[in-house]
Order: sequence, then structure tokens, then C-alpha cells
Amino acid sequence: MTYETSTTLPPAEVLRRAKDFFATRVPATGAFLERESAGHVAFRGQGGEEIVIAAAPAATGSTVRGSTLLFDQQVRRFFSTLDEAASGAAAP
Repeated sequence: MTYETSTTLPPAEVLRRAKDFFATRVPATGAFLERESAGHVAFRGQGGEEIVIAAAPAATGSTVRGSTLLFDQQVRRFFSTLDEAASGAAAP
């Protein structure tokens, strides 16, 4: 599933928060940083499942996308921690 939201935070701050969130806030089903670039972070979790969070500049902050097959609840929870400029929604 792919999720998308907007936030007033800059992309670098979104990615910093994602690294902190998935390292400390998901203890039962931890996900660990595997790859990163200036625009994304990728985590590997339980059973080899991947979580990817990407952030791109937008007019009022960032557009943030999260993709996963197993960690839907954790991605939605992470999105809820961002100061949203617009309501988050699941992308088709």
C-alpha cells in the first residue's frame, strides 16, 4: 500500500523524524535503516519487509509518501506525527 500526505516540515526534517520514529517507536515489529538518500529512507523489518518513506519539496513544505506491504499501521502512525498541512490519505 502507498500512503501520501502533505506537511509544513521540510523534506530533510521529515526523513530525520522517520529515522527516529522507526528506530524507537516500533519496538514489537522494529524496522531498521537500510538505505537513504537526500529524498528517501528505506527500512528493513520483520520477515525482510521493506518500508520506504520519501519526501519532496512542495509549495508549503513537503509531500510525503510511504510504501509498505506489511507495516501499514506503523506508516499511518508515523504520518500522524507530522504537522500536517493537509489531511493524509491512502493513494490508489
